[in-house]
Parts: sequence; structure tokens; C-alpha cells
Amino acid sequence: MTAGTTEEPQKLDRRVIEIGGVLIAGMLMPVLDSTIVNVALDSLSRDLDASLPDTQWVVTGYLLAVAIVIPITGWAMDRFGSKRTWVTAVTLFALGSALCATAWSIESLIAFRILQGLGGGMLLPAGQAMLARAAGPANMGRAMTILGVPMLIGPILGPVLGGLLVEYGSWHWIFLVNVPVGVLAVALALWRLPGERDLYDPGRLDTLGLALLSLSLASLLYGLSEASSKGGFGEPTVLWPLAGGVVGLGLYTWHSLAAGARSIIDVRLLGDRLFASGALALFLTAIGLFGGMLLLPLYYQTVRGEGALDAGLLLVPQGLGAIISMVVAGRLTDRLGAGYVVPVGVALAMLGTLPFTQLDIDTSYVWLSCALFVRGMGLGAIMMPTISSAYQHLSKDRVSRASPTLSAIQQVGASLGSALLVTVLTRQFADRMGAEGVSSQGGGADKISSLSPRARQVVGPELADAYGSAFWVAFALTALILVPAFFLPRLKRGERGKAGQAGAPDRPGQPGQDQSPPPS
Repeated sequence: MTAGTTEEPQKLDRRVIEIGGVLIAGMLMPVLDSTIVNVALDSLSRDLDASLPDTQWVVTGYLLAVAIVIPITGWAMDRFGSKRTWVTAVTLFALGSALCATAWSIESLIAFRILQGLGGGMLLPAGQAMLARAAGPANMGRAMTILGVPMLIGPILGPVLGGLLVEYGSWHWIFLVNVPVGVLAVALALWRLPGERDLYDPGRLDTLGLALLSLSLASLLYGLSEASSKGGFGEPTVLWPLAGGVVGLGLYTWHSLAAGARSIIDVRLLGDRLFASGALALFLTAIGLFGGMLLLPLYYQTVRGEGALDAGLLLVPQGLGAIISMVVAGRLTDRLGAGYVVPVGVALAMLGTLPFTQLDIDTSYVWLSCALFVRGMGLGAIMMPTISSAYQHLSKDRVSRASPTLSAIQQVGASLGSALLVTVLTRQFADRMGAEGVSSQGGGADKISSLSPRARQVVGPELADAYGSAFWVAFALTALILVPAFFLPRLKRGERGKAGQAGAPDRPGQPGQDQSPPPS
């Protein structure tokens, strides 16, 4: 489709729905896996005779592998095709899961988790790119709603499933459960995903850019992970990786501007106002709302004394709210534009977060469940419209390079949000304990979660107040989403029912200038 043409948003094509269903089967694995593994860290530490800091590398190693592989995903899709890239990613993740279940030591488990992360890191950007290409701009909002199912529901169901597996089984099952899902996802992909007709000539692999960007992202995410575990940004093990990551990103930006479309991810994409606005809104959403997801189960477990399973069940209302709002928000985004939908979602998310700023040791579960339902509605009305607007005006050949950019931004934002909110939580808790004449130094979320039941009864009111302060920060960060939301697309009255432009035609120097012909 050439620039300037429009499409009427119609009922989603059956082919788009089928592709979305296949992608859900694959994407649900890594989204569930991350929260399930967090629930099982204590069990892993005991059974593998490892210290908790060593066991934490089960999470950190996976996270670093994800950071390393995200940048190459777009190039791989252009070079080998989306279908081959997707099948490879799912296979790596399922194989890594099977090997994790056979781990005989903490070192072997960490190594297998890295293999798992290499597959998991490609799934989100590859899935977004495939669905964006298949749907086209006219139906982008509803298409991205399909991918919202694993992205928003996974973190809610993960603790429930993890609690069940750990409580009634063994830690091996948190990895084995991925294997049949992975086999099914590969079979569905081979059967229903379209053939390699979306190949573009990506040129030679930008090895220098890949090294710079992958190492920079890994350094950033490692520093943020350390900040979460230590409850602050002042430690050398936090500051040096963060500084290295920021410097590395600066060097990569200079390299990408010089290399242009030949770079592994073209930073000139951020020169597109809609893409930049969507990317910034996604970053702030990941900081405020996804960071807050870490605090929710922690409050139920550390202040209220609930187990992992019950804490997970208490988060279900947020998932239900997200499901309802995603369906409505997707339709409204295609008809009205994300610029009208996202501010309403921000208002709902702020309204749902507000009760958590007033937490106490006996706050009504019914009241908090109602608040979580509203918060979930806000999250569903922000996340997918924001992502769909970022893709709205991109031509198909640029989508494969845009999707890793958004995935990296979302990953860094979620890690930054977690680190910020955990830092506020631990510092506020230490201040309140200090005011009571009790010394409490640093520690991070792990130290708070390891408090004994007797200690929790004594410090419960101070800890609840600290959670309230952290949620005030989450509330403010959520409000910031309104700034980029102002620049998201709004369809005028005469344009309603029509989509935005499909994107400019390929330009010289852009990937896709020489498209490979469809296979015979």
C-alpha cells in the first residue's frame, strides 16, 4: 500500500487470528516462566545446596541472555524469515526448559537458563513483528490485543501456577511444564504460520553494532537487577554496570547514526514522532505499572503472611480487568486512535493504584481486589494501544527492526521500575524502623521477603507504610504516561473508521529495497 491511502477497519481476518493464536502458545511460556521461577527460588536454593545470591543468578543469567539476543532478532527475521526465527526461538526455549529440569547443580541450572533466555528473548519481538505485518495499520489495535493476553495475564497467573507446582510438586516441574507447551507451539507454527514470503535483504550483519548494543543492554539490566537485590543504586556493583550500559548506548547511537539502515537497529526510527511517542509511553508504562506488579505479591506475602499460591490468587482481579479492557481498548484504538484511549487507561490505572498508597496491616481484601480490577483495566487500556500506535505508520520492512527496539525498551523499563520501587520500599522501611530506634540497613526485596513470621508481626505497620510510599512513586510514574500520550494519534471525526497510513514506501538505503521474491 502506498503512502496516503487508508483502510477501513474491518473484522479481523481469520488468518490474523490464527497467527495470533499460534503466537500466544509460544509467548505464554517465557512470560509465565519468569514469575514461576521467582516463586521457586527458595526451593531451588535448598535442593541444590546453593546460597540465595548464587541462586539469584538463575534469574539474572536468563535476563542477560534475553538482553544479548533481542537486538539480533530483527536482522534474523529479515535474513531467515519470521517463521524460521520463531520456530528456532520456541525450540531453544523448550530445549532449555527440558535441560533445566535435569540440572544437577546450581551452575548447570544457570547455564541451561541462559540457553532458555536465548530463545525467550526472541519470542516477544518476533511475535510482535509477525502480527503487525499480518494485520496492517487498519486493525493494529485489535491485533495487538491478541498479544496482550500472554503479556498482561502471564504475570498474574505465573505466581498461582508457581505456587501450585512448588507446594504440591517439586521445582523440576516449573521447567517441565514448558516442554509440552513448546512442542505444541512448534507444531502449530509449522502447520499454520505462513511461509517465508516476508523476506527482506538485511545486508551484512552489523557485528560491531550488535556487540555494542547487546553488551550495553546486558550491562544495564545487570545493574538494575543488582539495584533490586541490594535495595539501592549506591553500590559499585550497581553503579559501574549502569554507567557502562549508558556509555555503551551512547556509542551505539553514534555508530547507528553513521551506519544508517545498515545498523542492527536503526535509531533513526525514533525520529518518527508516532514511534517515539509510543516508545516513550511504553517505557513509562513498564516503569510504573510493571514495576508495581513486583510490589503487589510482596505486600500480600510479607505484610499479610499469605503463601505464594494465595498471593497469586489475590492478583487474579487485575488480570480479569486487563482482559475486559484490552478487548474494548483494541476496538476503540482502531476507530478513535490511541491518543483518546491511553489517557483514559492512565486515569483508570491511577485510580486503581491510589488505594495501595494507603495500605495497612488489615486493609480489606475486597477493597484491594476492586482496586486491582480497576488497575488491570487501566493497564490493558494503556499497553496494547501504545504498542499498536508505535507500529501505525511503519512500512512492513521496518517493522522487524522496530520490534526489537520496543522489546528492549520494555525490558529496561520494567527492570528500572522494579529497581526504583524496591529502593523506595527498602529505604522507607529502614527510615521508619530508624525512627523507632531499630537499625535496619539496606537489603532489597529478598531481605524483606526473608523476614520471619514473628518479625513481620512486630514490624508489620512500618512495613505496610513503606509499601504505601512505594506505591505513591508508582502512582506518580503512571501519571507521567500522560505526557507522551498527548502525542499519540487521534482520528478526527471525518477520519473515524479509517486507519492511518500504511507507511511510506521503501526508500533507498532502507531494508527492503531489494525484496526477495516469494519461494516457489
